[in-house]
Amino acid sequence: MKWPELVPDAVCNTPIIINITDGINEDGSPKVVDTWEGKCNYSEKQKQILDAERRLITLEATALFNGDIFPGREKLEGEATLDGGSTVRTIYRGSRARNPDGTVNYTQLELM
Repeated sequence: MKWPELVPDAVCNTPIIINITDGINEDGSPKVVDTWEGKCNYSEKQKQILDAERRLITLEATALFNGDIFPGREKLEGEATLDGGSTVRTIYRGSRARNPDGTVNYTQLELM
């Protein structure tokens, strides 16, 4: 059965580059293990949440993507670059919304 796309490509207009990091290099910088470049549905809306250590974190934006942008990768940590490098945001949390058959409908990244 074909499931409806909740984030169709027609609403993804903002160019974005996602760099997924895992670990650190010898110089102390984050090690980039995967990169994705394309378009997303980007919306800026600030909200504040408490993390596991009870610290207040301000989330500044949300990026939505059609389908799974990093299939097989469990952790979505790193940074997102928008507007040709003028805006860089850190990925706070990534999630994948699934269809009833287990396929990924869309990917959501919460950015700070």
